[in-house]
Amino acid sequence: MRPGASVCVIAASGGYPGKYAQGMAISGLDTVAGDADVVVFHAGTVAKDGAIVTAGGRVLAVTAVADAGGGESALKSALAKAYGAMEKISFEGMQYRRDIGWRALRDGL
Repeated sequence: MRPGASVCVIAASGGYPGKYAQGMAISGLDTVAGDADVVVFHAGTVAKDGAIVTAGGRVLAVTAVADAGGGESALKSALAKAYGAMEKISFEGMQYRRDIGWRALRDGL
């Protein structure tokens, strides 16, 4: 087990969980690929004509980790990394929750 915190934010297709479009090109994956504290897990994606495109409702899971210690809490740091990575990724209709972790921060966990 690693001390610190981790956060996972899901990027979903517009309209999910209802009807949604597929085949939207995903950009920005290469910009987060070099970050050792961020991992992008593919769920509803496929490779098509040399590009990664959407193929499901829950498209990507952007996960970030932060070590304990330092001036900023580990959870705040992990949240900043996850949302920072999410802002670099895009596809038409992309949506994601922007309230992940707020209860833990509010309650001081």
